[in-house]
Amino acid sequence: MRTEPRGTAPEPTRHIVIEPSILYFGTPVVLLSTENDDGTFNLAPISSAWALGQTVVLGLGRDGQTARNLGRRPDLVINLPAPDQWQAVERLAPLTGRDPVPATKAVGCRFEPDKFGAAGLCESPSEVVRPPRVAECPIQLEARAERVQPDVSGDFVIAETVVRKVHVDPRIVVPGTDHVDPAAWSPLIYNFRHYFGLGPELGHTYRSQTPRRPRHSVATSVA
Repeated sequence: MRTEPRGTAPEPTRHIVIEPSILYFGTPVVLLSTENDDGTFNLAPISSAWALGQTVVLGLGRDGQTARNLGRRPDLVINLPAPDQWQAVERLAPLTGRDPVPATKAVGCRFEPDKFGAAGLCESPSEVVRPPRVAECPIQLEARAERVQPDVSGDFVIAETVVRKVHVDPRIVVPGTDHVDPAAWSPLIYNFRHYFGLGPELGHTYRSQTPRRPRHSVATSVA
């Protein structure tokens, strides 16, 4: 029996051992809107968010206003910005809704009661939760935190949220379907504390159910 020749094994990569202070190896940025004790609303960026079906798991700073709010009022909106909105996200980075500012916050962090205004973003009323959506974000997920608990280190909080309603910019939806068009949507990615968008599509998994649109009909990406 004739067999196909095997390729030459590549030279082994010479890895080195390092001790990075962070492990933000590339995750989407989300803006979380939650309700404060006085009925106003907080808006905070996080980079630890991932989905399991209709559940979105969030990693939060233990002493931040968002963790405090979700422990008392579980409704929230998970807003996904596009890459060109990174500056609005960064305007929120040195701000906190906690007053006084917790000692665990980074040097230079200051209290800001109007996060939407500080970021230059607009509120849009939600339909099933009290916190507003971020009008400019292409994807907005109204959700409820069903479980909020400390992580194993005690330094962070893990919130398991169930998405109740999804709002999407129609320019990134495959017409006539409930599918987000991956060719038209690019999330804002947080990569070792630097902001990135996505590059061109490389391929898709065999489980993809998204209809393939003709290349000429794909709308301009929201990015």
